[in-house]
Amino acid sequence: MATLSEIQTWLQDRLPALLAEHEVPGTAVAVLFGGEVIDHAAGVLSTATEVPTTPGTVFQIGSITKVWTTTLVMQLVDEGRVDLDQPVRAYLPEFVLGDDAAAAVITVRQLLCHTSGFEGDIFNETGKGNDAIEKLVRTFAEVGQLFAPGEMFSYNNAAFVILGRLVEVLRDKPFDAVLREYLFTPLGLEHAATDPYEAILHRAAVGHLRPAPEAAPAPAPIWAMTRGMAPAGAMLAMSPRDLLAFAKLHLDSGTAADGTSVLSPASVKAMQDPQVKLPALGMMGDSWGLGWELFDWDGTTVIGHDGGTIGQNAFLRVVPEHGLAVAVLTNGGDTIELYKAVVAQVVKELAGLDLPALPTPPATPVPIDADRFLGTYSCEVADLTIRQDEDGRVWLDQTPKGIFAELGPAPEPVELVGRNEQSLIALKAENGMHVPHVFLGDDGAGHALYVHSGRAIRRASA
Repeated sequence: MATLSEIQTWLQDRLPALLAEHEVPGTAVAVLFGGEVIDHAAGVLSTATEVPTTPGTVFQIGSITKVWTTTLVMQLVDEGRVDLDQPVRAYLPEFVLGDDAAAAVITVRQLLCHTSGFEGDIFNETGKGNDAIEKLVRTFAEVGQLFAPGEMFSYNNAAFVILGRLVEVLRDKPFDAVLREYLFTPLGLEHAATDPYEAILHRAAVGHLRPAPEAAPAPAPIWAMTRGMAPAGAMLAMSPRDLLAFAKLHLDSGTAADGTSVLSPASVKAMQDPQVKLPALGMMGDSWGLGWELFDWDGTTVIGHDGGTIGQNAFLRVVPEHGLAVAVLTNGGDTIELYKAVVAQVVKELAGLDLPALPTPPATPVPIDADRFLGTYSCEVADLTIRQDEDGRVWLDQTPKGIFAELGPAPEPVELVGRNEQSLIALKAENGMHVPHVFLGDDGAGHALYVHSGRAIRRASA
């Protein structure tokens, strides 16, 4: 087994070459093991300015924020102010959806583990004020229900906006202020920001996007998404060392480094207990806890979460059995390839674990009933059309909508091949991953009702 010092040397030696190989402008990495932390950075904050990245650079952590929001909710559980199995309306009487019957029974637990069943990617702009979250929740009044509450998993950003509002109401202060008081302060964070106004006080990374499929990553036109989405991951930024201070809280039964009790051991455990099993999706966990993704790496439990914002990607993996955590923060390019290279090295050398391989197309594609899959599936952020050409090949066309349509051209068509009887997989890797698409349910006419690649997207037409 390697030492942390040897991992530090490996990062110093390998990160520059890995960035060049995968066209990642900049990264900062931190590793926690045996109670000690090492970190290292390489590359630049922005290709426009060429300012070097440092270990203290703040990157957006995207949806890893959801674990922070969950921790804030579980603190309220510890205080006896929230019961996870009570309807959300017990705490937010104003919570409404397009399906009132569903809104009346959806529980806090279902929001935390992505089983509430309503459309989850609602990026309505509601301003930059302290009321942005409250205003965004109000716009959910027309949001449709995809399936009955508790029926299955479908990743849901909007659910965490509602949870953020619950925290605001019960704490009687803005979400950002709660984050600072109940997590930033007791954890002693030094390089963390709740919004762009704080981030600019640090050495802040800028996201990069490809203006065309084969073009080099270029600085993104905007830094952050709408403030109303903050509890789901629209703005929170920090250094990898500060992110690992949060991970260490969850390794140390809810106790901060100075001995302060931030979360009860019971709540720490509850967050890591499986709540719902996922379809075989590849990069996502095998199941989901409360906030955390849960992975089974050949019998070893790993918890974590990933985050993606506008041109920034973040990866957090925690191995409780070995007291190990690794954070990889990036600002564009083929980030999954960088994640695989760094995390594979760290977990192998420090814990003797092999990073599981991501899904790949079978050497001989599985024969499929294409008619079951063909058609258009629609959600708030995109339309996905599965079609078959005259040669019998199956393709996925994606048409982004809303804010995502403004960020660049629509993705190129993706050829899909049979993976098994109920799923197809992309023949070509994108950003280091062949994305699987699982088809679930039946529309009554022999067609799949949903295509699932992390989110269940409902069929709009045959």
